[in-house]
Amino acid sequence: MTLPPHTLSTRTLPIHAVVPEVKAALAAHPLVVLQAPPGAGKSTALPLDLLDEPWLAGQNIIMLQPRRVAARAVAARLAEGLGEEVGQTVGSRVRFESRVSDRTRLEVVTEGILTRRLQRDPELAGVGLVILDEFHERSLNADLALALLREVQGALRDDLRVLVMSATLDPGLPARLGAPLVESAGRAYPVEVRYLPADPAGRVEDAVAGAVRRALDTDEGDILAFLPGVREIRGVQGLLAGSGIGLDAPLPGPPPPVGREKKSFSPFTATCPSPSSAAPCCPTPRDGARWCWRPPSPKPR
Repeated sequence: MTLPPHTLSTRTLPIHAVVPEVKAALAAHPLVVLQAPPGAGKSTALPLDLLDEPWLAGQNIIMLQPRRVAARAVAARLAEGLGEEVGQTVGSRVRFESRVSDRTRLEVVTEGILTRRLQRDPELAGVGLVILDEFHERSLNADLALALLREVQGALRDDLRVLVMSATLDPGLPARLGAPLVESAGRAYPVEVRYLPADPAGRVEDAVAGAVRRALDTDEGDILAFLPGVREIRGVQGLLAGSGIGLDAPLPGPPPPVGREKKSFSPFTATCPSPSSAAPCCPTPRDGARWCWRPPSPKPR
């Protein structure tokens, strides 16, 4: 199967420099470890470049993500790169939701889905590569999946490849696994931290709306704002309504209806710590995102 050219070309991403090395390592070794910082393109571009590899022999790829939101988002982004909807070349499986078809070559799944499939079908028939993404999170299910995959490789499928990907890794992990390590450079952007005046009595919605207006008065681009919950998001939407500012506010909770993933994760992406983290937020400027606003950590009650 020849795939259409995808718009998420690795040539524009840092991962491009190591794609040949990754392909060669997978051709020669059953297990490969890839270390690439956030924003390198390891999740949203590299898997598409591996689908036509000769050693894959037309088989499918399963890509593991640690959370349902991440699985849906990555699948939507990969499908967008092919100009398709999720469920065609790229599909996703999470708890209570399966979006795959006979055309699906790349499945993005959560840890529990992969573990149950290994129990039901230990040979992973029709699968030539399993990608364990975000492995630095080191959950019990991810470790179990890797252990089961190694057992499958040793006893049932010597042609099965496993690619472990992570932003940060234990330096001794590749040696313990007996796997070659491929390292990719990242892409960093300067971050300027500005603090708003303390106003313990003010509402967070007013602070965010004011910060958005001031930012747009002094600079151009998009803004990524984190808020504590749905009520605050709706409040900021109301305060900014009619101001000429385009709003796109994916809400926490249940996933958006089928077909709305693209709206929920555009027009920009960012790799940021949780609102409770003390580290500064580091936006990845895609389509003009230049500002990130995050409320202060809530005080313990």
